[in-house]
Amino acid sequence: MRLAAHGLEFHAQGRAIVADVSLQVQPGETLALIGPNGSGKSTLLRLLAGLQPRGRGQVLLNDRPLQRMTRREIARCLAVVEQQAETSDSLTAWQVVQLGRTPWLSALSPFGPADADIIDESLAALGMAGMAERRWQTLSGGERQRVQIARALAQRPQILLLDEPTNHLDIHHQLALSRLIARLPLTVVMAVHDLNHAMTCDRLAVMSAGRLVACGPPRDVLTPDRLREIFRVNATLLTDPADGAALLRFHCLEEK
Repeated sequence: MRLAAHGLEFHAQGRAIVADVSLQVQPGETLALIGPNGSGKSTLLRLLAGLQPRGRGQVLLNDRPLQRMTRREIARCLAVVEQQAETSDSLTAWQVVQLGRTPWLSALSPFGPADADIIDESLAALGMAGMAERRWQTLSGGERQRVQIARALAQRPQILLLDEPTNHLDIHHQLALSRLIARLPLTVVMAVHDLNHAMTCDRLAVMSAGRLVACGPPRDVLTPDRLREIFRVNATLLTDPADGAALLRFHCLEEK
């Protein structure tokens, strides 16, 4: 499924948080949104999902305007995992993931064994099968993050929007989640801070002060000049001898 945005904007307190952003994401592509803190990445994701009120511009799903779709129709196409996703403390992990099936249920299509199987599969994919009966309030930040991503997978979307998906995760689960995302037969747009994680994506979109300043393959986008200008670091591009993967080593610029 294609995702396209034209002229997206959002202003708060007289300041442009997102300013005239246009981009297209191709089916099956993984696009990473990168940029310093406060550059507008999270707000852009919310605009793409139709969750940010008073936003301007247009988002298209397969050339269909988002504003002409119902929330149920959108939820059948697109799932979102935000940084601070909360839910009722009384729910178990299994019940939280069950919420992902809501867009597909109706009086004519009630919850059934197939839905339960999808929930079990989604929890297992995030390594949370053994914690299905744990209450939300007993889960750590990283465990909650994995449950929320499982909920999004249970939604069976074609597009997945993720805001800092590895936030709160230890290094093992960061790597496991990165591998899982790479294998998903979905269109993925995710905001990330780790530029080496971003290097594994198909394309990068660089945000700075609310504007999209570059978009393209990682090696084309993460140039030394752009890293100095946007992120205020010097960087050396290295090659992992084990698998040939590109890695960045950073050096902080001296403060003037």
